[in-house]
Amino acid sequence: MKSPLLSLPGAVPAEGVDESVAAHYGDLFREQRALADGIGFVDLSHRGVITVSGEDRLSWLHLLLTQHVSELPPGQATEALILSANGHIEHALYLVDDGSTVWAHVEPGTDTREALLAYLESMKFFYRVEVADRTDDFAVVHLPAGSIAEAPEGVVVRETPYGRDLFLPRADLESYAEKSGPAAGLLAYEALRVEHHRPRLGFETDHRTIPHELGWIGSAVHLQKGCYRGQETVARVQNLGKPPRRLVFLHLDGSEVHLPPRGAEIRLADDGPEGRKIGFITTSVRHHELGPVALALIKRNVPVDARLLADTTAAAQEVVVEP
Repeated sequence: MKSPLLSLPGAVPAEGVDESVAAHYGDLFREQRALADGIGFVDLSHRGVITVSGEDRLSWLHLLLTQHVSELPPGQATEALILSANGHIEHALYLVDDGSTVWAHVEPGTDTREALLAYLESMKFFYRVEVADRTDDFAVVHLPAGSIAEAPEGVVVRETPYGRDLFLPRADLESYAEKSGPAAGLLAYEALRVEHHRPRLGFETDHRTIPHELGWIGSAVHLQKGCYRGQETVARVQNLGKPPRRLVFLHLDGSEVHLPPRGAEIRLADDGPEGRKIGFITTSVRHHELGPVALALIKRNVPVDARLLADTTAAAQEVVVEP
């Protein structure tokens, strides 16, 4: 669903799954600085919006999700995953309950949303819940941490340490933008996400990613809740072992013109560009203060002080997930 805000001056569409919103509006670093200062907003209207209503909504979701939500207070934001039977991450949901309905936004893409909805519908059984796709009616708008902008009356708000997500009626998106600018593009939002080491489904994940690899334990996975699909893998890794890979934050050589793209292979610098692959870039960005940086998944046993190569770009690592 193409955002009407792509008609704003200077708007340049993003790429891939984010192509329906703006990558930037003409000045990437200015937009980043504005967000870091708590100014402006980000159009995330391409993300899917799912609601779950009914008196059993929280107890039912508690059975399916990795997060403890059975007593989730109204207005308290959380995030949760849905895992495969083998513990691999399939879906990530960013949730808030308004007292009668759970609102969640999820990754963009019809296929992703439909797969999630099909799974939720298949698990309803006798529970008093209604699951609905509200993407056509509601758009997600992000206000950065520190923003003093007021949410429109009646709009559901999901407040986190990183800012507020508004579930705005889609018909109000353009009028909201006129009153609440300046708009910042998705590249600015992603740069701050990478700075804060926050994983994103489909970027930091592949078909075999488990939550421990990304540091999603705690923020999205509760270790003391009841059973859910994939829990055995989570418990086994937590109690008996370590994940095979770990998320790292990389400082990239700033003299390179091009950023290594997602999927760029990582090797030990001492082994050179023909050495054994030990990981791959998941997201690379240009940060307004840190310069070129990235998140990457590498083998757990790579020494934390090892110098790395991302393709041919030198990289120094910061630990996100302990080896």
